[in-house]
Amino acid sequence: MNATQEKLKVQLEQALVEAFGADFAGVDPILVSASNPKFGDYQANVALSLSKKLGKQPRAIAGAIVEKLDVSEICEPPEIAGPGFINLKLKTAYLEAQLNTIQADSRLGVPPAKTPKREIVDFSSPNIAKEMHVGHLRSTIIGDSIARILEFQGHDVLRLNHVGDWGTQFGMLIAYLREVYPDALTTANALDIGDLVSFYRKAKQRFDTDTAFQETARQEVVRLQAGAEDTLHAWKLLCEQSRREFQVIYELLDIKLTERGESFYNPLLSGVVEDLEKSGLLVENQGAKCVFLDGFTNREGEPLPLIVQKSDGGYNYATTDLASLRYRIQQDEAKRIIYVTDAGQGNHFAQFFQVARKAGWIPDDVELVHVPFGLVLGEDGKKFKTRSGDTVRLRDLLDEAVSHAHADLKSRLQKEERQETEEFINEVARVVGISAVKYADLSQNRTSNYIFSYDKMLDLKGNTAPYMLYVYARIHGISRKGDINFKELGNNAVLLEHETELTLAKYLLQLDEVISSVEQDLLPNRLCEYLFELSQKFNQFYDRCPILQAEEPQRTSRLVLCDLTARTLKLGLSLLGIQVLERM
Repeated sequence: MNATQEKLKVQLEQALVEAFGADFAGVDPILVSASNPKFGDYQANVALSLSKKLGKQPRAIAGAIVEKLDVSEICEPPEIAGPGFINLKLKTAYLEAQLNTIQADSRLGVPPAKTPKREIVDFSSPNIAKEMHVGHLRSTIIGDSIARILEFQGHDVLRLNHVGDWGTQFGMLIAYLREVYPDALTTANALDIGDLVSFYRKAKQRFDTDTAFQETARQEVVRLQAGAEDTLHAWKLLCEQSRREFQVIYELLDIKLTERGESFYNPLLSGVVEDLEKSGLLVENQGAKCVFLDGFTNREGEPLPLIVQKSDGGYNYATTDLASLRYRIQQDEAKRIIYVTDAGQGNHFAQFFQVARKAGWIPDDVELVHVPFGLVLGEDGKKFKTRSGDTVRLRDLLDEAVSHAHADLKSRLQKEERQETEEFINEVARVVGISAVKYADLSQNRTSNYIFSYDKMLDLKGNTAPYMLYVYARIHGISRKGDINFKELGNNAVLLEHETELTLAKYLLQLDEVISSVEQDLLPNRLCEYLFELSQKFNQFYDRCPILQAEEPQRTSRLVLCDLTARTLKLGLSLLGIQVLERM
């Protein structure tokens, strides 16, 4: 709820008490944004909900509320419409005063969280010895945006990369490399990441078909867990090589993460099993130690167990996730723990969250949140793959986006007969290409699948990053043309006269509400929708209102509106992890 809406809600609550007595303290006035601007800006619908309780017609109730309602500093006189809606229209003078206030505020009127918390965002999470692919795109981009918004709100955010750097796959890979490429286990960078992935695939094929090799691989896992010097050295080399490759992607995407892989929690796994045993939750089932879950059944309809220790004494993902959850609560002292993974892992999170709650590990003031997302699909509506049917490498996808942006820009420059340096073209292509990929993902409701299309995401006219980057660049074009330094405008009074100025002003003042809603529901597409609509409203204002040619004081007022729009776009896009460009 934005500051204006908050003030109106307080006034409506007071009017309810004055009209009908103390019993109505705390009754929600049901204040919402008006669906149609001709009815005003806000609408209170409480009168309809009180009709039965008060035994009166809604219009009579609305009249009694309005009689006691004092919103004269904010709104025009309230109007009652239909069966009893209270319509409120903001005063132009109030809007002007609000814009004048946020003009001097680096946060553009967005207050920080009243009670900052320690929050953990667990995202990206690639696997060592494998390349990052399109499947990592959404977790990485969505997780980063959520972390940026929480950080902007003043929360103490720990960005964790829970990489897969432990387990059977390492025994399998090390055993295979000992046979076919032993230098990779003793020498840094003996293999490039592509070769390492290829060897991993061959090791997996061998593991699946060769029982003797399976045993050799298991022995390597035992050696790794026991800290055997040669195996541990080999493991560290493999991890470091993958880590460097991941970092190339993270730098391209401007992502910052603290790596804390599965291996970090390895010493804590036995303690998890011991504590579950002490709490009476563990049941032995076919040699494995399990916790039976409420609400989960197998195909036969029998209760489903969550295995925390396998029959051979080994541990699995659930054990590691339980250990990491305890560590994050007890050592990191997190109050909200957010896991950004694909929707297909929903049951896994529901299950180990349930076990942790049953064990009494989750204090009342700690919130656990799984942030699920859908699939990235190709233009054929199927899982996004290469032409040969392989999973798309994330590096290739990003390089291709930049290449498309480069070709688009060259074509546009040719049509406009513009000459630009190669350095300018490369930088604009990089920013536009990467931004287009990020925005195409974030602008979807994360719970849905979406179709990946370079043509659509690079369109200068649709709900895309290039469209908004172009609006930002257009505003800076105004400043260049008029030789205007926006920073030197000072605290000049905004005067709202034209209809498009009023519409733009009202929208600029909704930023705090949008950011607050994303902070709570963790849906970055709401911020994307806001920025897209803001861009459209600015373009309508730009088309209908002269700016540099206007007379004073209107000219300066409109320049302030331009500046506020540019700053809002820059702030909003930065919270999505998107850079801006002053020229395109």
